[in-house]
Amino acid sequence: MVMTASTMLELGTHAPDFELPDVMSGAKVKLSYFTGKKALLVMFICRHCPFVKHIDKQLAALGHDYGGKGVGIVAISSNDAENYPEDSPAKLKDMGEKLDFSFPLLYDESQKVAKAYKAACTPDFFLFDADFKLVYRGQLDASRPGNQEPVTGKDLRDAIDAVLAGKPVSEDQHVSTGCNIKWKAGNEPKY
Repeated sequence: MVMTASTMLELGTHAPDFELPDVMSGAKVKLSYFTGKKALLVMFICRHCPFVKHIDKQLAALGHDYGGKGVGIVAISSNDAENYPEDSPAKLKDMGEKLDFSFPLLYDESQKVAKAYKAACTPDFFLFDADFKLVYRGQLDASRPGNQEPVTGKDLRDAIDAVLAGKPVSEDQHVSTGCNIKWKAGNEPKY
C-alpha cells in the first residue's frame, strides 16, 4: 500500500466526459446521463483498499441519502484488475451488491477516465454543480484507518448540501488520501 494524496484538480474544471460499463447492470453510463441533476458526485474507489473499506458504508449511505434529492452519483474503479484481481469487475459487482450501492459502479479498464480526472488515490472525490463545474474535491471527512475519527462524511456532505441549497461551497478543502490507483505498467500519469 502506497499512501497517496489527491491531486486537488482546479476548482471550476469542467467534468471530463466518460462512457464506461456499469459492473452492476452491464449498461454503459455516460456523463451526459447526469444532465439536469443539481449536482454530480464522481468517486474513484476500489474494493481492496483499506481506506475505501474504512468508509464503504458511508459511500452507500451517500447514495441513499442524496440519490433522491437530484444528486447524480457514480463510482469508478480504474485499478489494474489483472494485477489486483480483487478489483475485477466481478468482484466490484459483489462489493456493490453487498453494500447495496444505489448508484452505478463503473469499471475504467483503459484508465483514461482516471487520467482525465487526475484521480490519484482511492478514495478520490469530485463534486460538480449542475453545469458540471468542479466545486469540491478532497476528503470525505477527517477519518482514516486507525486515527479514531468517526466516519461521518462531513466534508463531502457539507459541500453537497451547499450545492443543493444554492450556496457557494467553501474553498477550505482538504486532500483525500488513500491507496494509489494501481496503474497498468507504463500507464502511470505524469501529474
